[in-house]
Amino acid sequence: MPDRVEPPILLSRLMTFVFAAMLVVVGVLGVTLYNMYPLDRPQVFFLLSAPKNDLQVVLRKMIPNDENMDIYKRSFIREYIRARNEIVPDAKEMRTKWNNDADGVVYAWSTPEIYSAFTQTNMWNAWMSELPDFEFSCSVEFDTGAIKPLNIENNEYTIDFRYFCADSDRQMNKKEYKIKIKLDMGDGTKMKWSERFNNPLGIRVSEYEIESGNGDPLNTGYLED
Repeated sequence: MPDRVEPPILLSRLMTFVFAAMLVVVGVLGVTLYNMYPLDRPQVFFLLSAPKNDLQVVLRKMIPNDENMDIYKRSFIREYIRARNEIVPDAKEMRTKWNNDADGVVYAWSTPEIYSAFTQTNMWNAWMSELPDFEFSCSVEFDTGAIKPLNIENNEYTIDFRYFCADSDRQMNKKEYKIKIKLDMGDGTKMKWSERFNNPLGIRVSEYEIESGNGDPLNTGYLED
């Protein structure tokens, strides 16, 4: 019959189709593996969640590596000293950092009693008033080993640092301060859902005492110099 396809021709056409399909599959797999294996290209992912100011989260104790936890606590103390005392010549930024809302890191990192005492300082009241931006800045300097454990079991530390302010005309003499800090890491600490970004482990400063330096830097710094 003239319309009949001989077996060798049929087999050849079938193999051509199978080979073409394999090429397509291999190509798709190659592209997929390339996108799944970005060793030399960073991938950024975002997890979005709606703020829930009416909810609270309860933090429970975890059991991390002791060395890592000590490093975290020392870093926390260093950043707390900076957040509480450093000044930048931008009233909006300062009010955001020192305010008692979700973005106020000093508020998020302090117990209510410590934050209340913080709001009694001269510098806090100056920045939180309606005065225009101040044209000066204040900095904190630490030496190596500035944070020393005083009582590990009670999470008590002493911190030595230098503090000075400057404007366009002059720089205040550097002053030496020693601060005693106690961290509150109690089990079952409650915090607002919106505060977790600035304080994921719920550590807070429950004691803040000026050991030496002739008063709080925020009372005896630029404004009194």
